[in-house]
Amino acid sequence: MLTLRGPKGARRGAELNELGVIPHGALLIRDGVIQEVGLAARVENLAAARGAVEISAVGRVVMPGFVDSHTHLMFPPPCPAGEGRREHESAVKVLLAMTGHRLERRGRGYLAAMARHGTTTVEAKTGCGPHESAETKVLRVLAALQGKPLDVLATLLLRFPRAEEGAPEADWATAQWMWGELMPKMRRRRLARFADLHWDPESWRQELFRRFLMAARDLGFGCKVHANDAMPAAAVRLAVEHQAVSVDHLEHIGVEEVEALARSETVATLLPGASFRRGRYAPARALIDAGAAVAIATNFNPCDTPSLNMQAAISLACLAMRMSAAEAISAATVNGAHAIGCADRGLLAHGKRADILMLNASDYRELPEQLGTNLVHLTMTRGRVVYREGAVEEGA
Repeated sequence: MLTLRGPKGARRGAELNELGVIPHGALLIRDGVIQEVGLAARVENLAAARGAVEISAVGRVVMPGFVDSHTHLMFPPPCPAGEGRREHESAVKVLLAMTGHRLERRGRGYLAAMARHGTTTVEAKTGCGPHESAETKVLRVLAALQGKPLDVLATLLLRFPRAEEGAPEADWATAQWMWGELMPKMRRRRLARFADLHWDPESWRQELFRRFLMAARDLGFGCKVHANDAMPAAAVRLAVEHQAVSVDHLEHIGVEEVEALARSETVATLLPGASFRRGRYAPARALIDAGAAVAIATNFNPCDTPSLNMQAAISLACLAMRMSAAEAISAATVNGAHAIGCADRGLLAHGKRADILMLNASDYRELPEQLGTNLVHLTMTRGRVVYREGAVEEGA
């Protein structure tokens, strides 16, 4: 059993390798919350355990559910076969043409696949740009998907189109509308928990980005920053200055940005699946060795990062980013939880949510070695089994 019990807050440095292993462990769960964790011989003999339903995990690894802290679950919609990344306006038109029921059905399919692969909490971004009807549609669908079967945390993503002539004036109008009208409306309706900024290096946008993050904090949103462009020093400075919960991607950061993140409370969320397709990885080893808090997520995007499997993200983090198995597991669970402000999950301890995985493995170090294999035997959210491995039907 991997409990990941340890210090409060996101894990850093050597703490990422401390998984709180109990060789013959047991959990006692009541009403979706963990009541006891410890040696099986002790937990099974507690008075509170009498009459409990027992789920045997003999020969298997038990660990916290994966927290996928960066996805684009609903937008953009999938690209037609053979086509590359869909243009933004085209994607918005496709989204608006789809009924809410159809969008919800598609989202349910993605969430079911995530549950089968061990994810128990998902962050999902909008990103439709200055299209209130599209942004609202995505957020309403995400609200409808909440708890069916996974926890879904919605993020309002500010993304500008490619710079064109006259862009400064248009950008300011868009941003002022977003923080003056759209964001207060979404906050009142409680449709989004975070505000995310897709940073780019255009000079006239830097003050606008700063104002956006200030407005988001004033409205009570948690702040996030996309930093996947070249020369991201300004993006990291913004994230740290405005106490962003996380700054994500970071494929192009240098030594100064690594050191700034190590001194901050902002979680560095790395996306090895996106890096695999683009050929450039974030400096995970440098960030960990400097003492930064590192999380990993899938960046699931139906168009250009279609992998929704956190096990694959762990494998790539180990194989391509030189993280240890323990570091990658910590980054995908407890640190992923802190990257979305959810300290009640990501570890197995008294009072925490019973979001639990059971793996077809006898040792956690098998996880990164099984790239492309689904090791999940059982997924549990809030103490309820939402996926259990089943038999394969034999042919005639």
